[in-house]
Amino acid sequence: MNKKKRLVLVPQYMRKFVCIGSECEDTCCKGWQVNVDKATYKKYKKVTYPTLKPLLEENIKRIRSNSSEESYAKILLDKEKGCPMLTQEGLCGIQLALGEQYLSNVCLTYPRITNQVNGILEKSATTSCPEITRLALLNPQGIEFDEIEEDVETRNIISKNINTNMDNQHLVHYFWDLRIFTIQVIQNRNFSLNDRLIMLGMFYKKVQEYVEAKNTNQIPELIDSYNKLIAEGAFTESFAKLPARVDVQLHILKQLIDFRLTSSAVNSIRYKECFEDFLQGIHYQPGDTLEVVTEHYQKAYKEHYEPFMHKHEYVMENYLVNYVFKNAFPLGKDKNAFEEFVMLVLHYGLIKMHLIGMTGYYKQEFSLDHVVKLIQSFARTVEHNPVYLNQIFDLLKENGYTSMAYMAVFIKN
Repeated sequence: MNKKKRLVLVPQYMRKFVCIGSECEDTCCKGWQVNVDKATYKKYKKVTYPTLKPLLEENIKRIRSNSSEESYAKILLDKEKGCPMLTQEGLCGIQLALGEQYLSNVCLTYPRITNQVNGILEKSATTSCPEITRLALLNPQGIEFDEIEEDVETRNIISKNINTNMDNQHLVHYFWDLRIFTIQVIQNRNFSLNDRLIMLGMFYKKVQEYVEAKNTNQIPELIDSYNKLIAEGAFTESFAKLPARVDVQLHILKQLIDFRLTSSAVNSIRYKECFEDFLQGIHYQPGDTLEVVTEHYQKAYKEHYEPFMHKHEYVMENYLVNYVFKNAFPLGKDKNAFEEFVMLVLHYGLIKMHLIGMTGYYKQEFSLDHVVKLIQSFARTVEHNPVYLNQIFDLLKENGYTSMAYMAVFIKN
């Protein structure tokens, strides 16, 4: 009997993804608190497998306060902050003994991110997984999308549910128009990636003005006008005149990094290594003036980052496209349209800053492996911490750094 199928929209890299298990250099089975859904918890209570039963009884405990269907229980981590079900070979003991149908929803679906738009599932993945980072970002041809079929019984955790069937005074009505325009601009290689982002910033500033003025029905005309201006190269000359205020950029970035290091413990060894490489690459010493740091930072950018990214700019392009799709941009973070753009730029700017320092440290030995390590560990440390992300957004907003003028400075070197 044929199983029922449903359509799912995916980036093409998802067709190739298979968990590499014990070969993974940064296993998802360590370092994270993992919750267990109610249905899986009940299955675990019935397990009689001799070696697993005591492990499950000892290490899976109910969440007594503010529990839900998805977060009904939790796995107690061992002294090394690893899952106690992990074998010495780095494999899941539950899956080995009982099959993947006994995995919790979180363990089964990670690193996949599933959204639903007008009843159609969309499935991508987070770059906190090293294998996804390689598959998603290292394709020079860019990210394209396919419709595939999956069994209707496939388990998913829906992160965002969007219904665009609203009247044209609601921004959500234009979700698909905005998404298509955004991805087309990001993938337009007639312009530098920095210029593409500045174009998007100008566009989304205008979109937010339309929303506030209750003129969202003019968004299709705005998209048409921007497409025409971009095709005519109307922004090229004005963008070339934008000043590169690296000192201002570093001042903003330093606040963000300092805030990160003091706000909570950074438990990713890989990220700590990247951060140390960054500091050494810009010859940072405690007590250095901003002028001294800026000089070393700009030297690393000109001599190492810029030549490397001239050949590999597609990596950051792919990162941005994946971010847009995965987060249902510009509706994914529950902020207004321009604030969603600010969050996108924050991710881009922080990653770029780290990479500039790292290229200064490794020089000619800097490679795509270093890029993968940084973006993956950054995602694991920062992107999985929504509280921190909202805190740094509030920090920028309080200091007046969320205007388009500051975003342009933040983007441009």
